[in-house]
Amino acid sequence: MNQEIQNNDSLPHHVDEDEIDLIAIAKTLWEGRKIIIKTTIIFACIGLFVALTTPDQYTSSIVVKPILSESKSSLGGSLGGLAAMAGITLPGSTSSSEIHPTLYPQIVESYSFQKTLIQTKLNIAGVEGEMSYEAYFLIHRQPSFLQNLKKYTIGLPAYLLTFLSKEDKMTLSLSEPLNLITKSDFKLMELLDKQISIEINEEGGYVSISVTMPEPIAASQMVLNTQYLLQATIIGHKAKKAKEDLTFIEKRYTEKKAEFDFAQQKLAIYRDANRNVNTAIASTEMERLESEYQLAFTVYSELAKQVETKKIQVKEDTPVFAVLKESLVPLEPSNTPKILIVLIAIILGGFIGLAHILSLDFIMNVKRKWKFNYNVNDK
Repeated sequence: MNQEIQNNDSLPHHVDEDEIDLIAIAKTLWEGRKIIIKTTIIFACIGLFVALTTPDQYTSSIVVKPILSESKSSLGGSLGGLAAMAGITLPGSTSSSEIHPTLYPQIVESYSFQKTLIQTKLNIAGVEGEMSYEAYFLIHRQPSFLQNLKKYTIGLPAYLLTFLSKEDKMTLSLSEPLNLITKSDFKLMELLDKQISIEINEEGGYVSISVTMPEPIAASQMVLNTQYLLQATIIGHKAKKAKEDLTFIEKRYTEKKAEFDFAQQKLAIYRDANRNVNTAIASTEMERLESEYQLAFTVYSELAKQVETKKIQVKEDTPVFAVLKESLVPLEPSNTPKILIVLIAIILGGFIGLAHILSLDFIMNVKRKWKFNYNVNDK
């Protein structure tokens, strides 16, 4: 019974302590309201500065589906067996000449691709006529005073890291032939890497190409030109493979034509020389020469067909991309809204101000308890 009374007596005491703690916290925050307000105002100003100095960015995208041909050899069938009998291994019988979509980002990041892409003609608001991507970013688009101020204040750490990291980057591509990369090209290629995005959906089998630019029309033009260049690169690769196959078959055709002419000539000479001979040896030799002639003729005629087939294939305009979603000129900026930047800064400033006041109060309480315990122990 006494125990229950003690428990009941202690319950209100704890509730009172909790209420006192909440009141103490509210009092602490009220006393530090000036610091909280100042911190919030400072962060609001920083957010407003960032919002004003961040240019609008517009994103245009296009979704395409690569059309991959079947990995079948056009040189198969009867010719494959005949060629094997003649000791010839025909190209294209085991592998496809298609570039897999997972390699598209590597193509877009290549020097030759980006060197061509920076010459894309763009329509810029307020500028008469067209302007290349290179001229737009190197000559026309100059940062404003606020953007320069942001670069050398808030963005100074990132700028220093970028400046220092450039010392380690090579400006010479060790490929054949050697490609000398100028500083301006290197700067534009870094910018393109940030602006162009390629996402591969292997399950759906489609590719999404996106380009982000400060100008809405330019963004749409860049994404279209990226698609056209990528398609031209893939078609060029396929055409190169077809031309290589054609060259290979033409060489084999020339060789087998010579062998056929020789076999035909040998058979004709033997027939003329043994017109009235009816011996078994003569008949056997005649059959052997006729077999050689027939084999040479069959391989030669099949190769002649394949030469004509390959000539047609080289001239074919094979569609590579089926456009699933067209590119549109964006109407609204794609980056974070300026008002949202300011609101996030205000919330962050208020949170930091509250945390600062509470942490100071906590530290003061810890020091006070430490000092009290120290004095008690001394006594």
